[in-house]
Amino acid sequence: MRRQRFVVVFVKAPVLGRVKTRLGTAIGAAAARDFYRRQTAALLRRLKDDGRWQLVLAVSPDRVRNAPFWPQGLPRIAQGRGDIGARMARALAALPPGPAVLIGSDIPAIEASMIAGAFRALGRADAVFGPAADGGYWLVGLKARARRLPLFRNVRWSGPHALADTRANLGFRPAALVQTLRDVDTVADYEAWRFSCSRSRGMSSTKLHGLVR
Repeated sequence: MRRQRFVVVFVKAPVLGRVKTRLGTAIGAAAARDFYRRQTAALLRRLKDDGRWQLVLAVSPDRVRNAPFWPQGLPRIAQGRGDIGARMARALAALPPGPAVLIGSDIPAIEASMIAGAFRALGRADAVFGPAADGGYWLVGLKARARRLPLFRNVRWSGPHALADTRANLGFRPAALVQTLRDVDTVADYEAWRFSCSRSRGMSSTKLHGLVR
């Protein structure tokens, strides 16, 4: 019998000035918050009803148990204190046995097919990573037996070494890579995201026009 698969999404309450702060310095705190809220809501809609895994929210701050756009009925765990590595390790330890994938909530390009691809990669590797363009990663997945590893120890976060440092902690255990994606941290990232959204809306309108004419 196959063990349950878990997808953990790290989410923050959309508090003004507390989410996407780097982006907020460029476009304003309100615009950054609205982007994050819209992006997170869209991501959870894409992933929550997929029968191939159990979706779990790792929430911050710990005392926040819900937000208006978080779907009802999803399991929630507190991220707790510490750097991102400590919080990811804590989230993995809180899960029942089984393969698990952790992702951030601020990467617009994440699709369910990519998550499914990460689980397939775990069939031939102990760990899987989704590289980010800045040297970090937007996804990390582990088989049940690999979840006990000190994977996030001494990792230089928020820089170009995060992925390499984490992979080094695996030793000689096999790791796989999936798609490289980019989060939205700069004005250029934000404008590219807005262009992509407007283009998608335009394509949808064209298809609808073609159906009704």
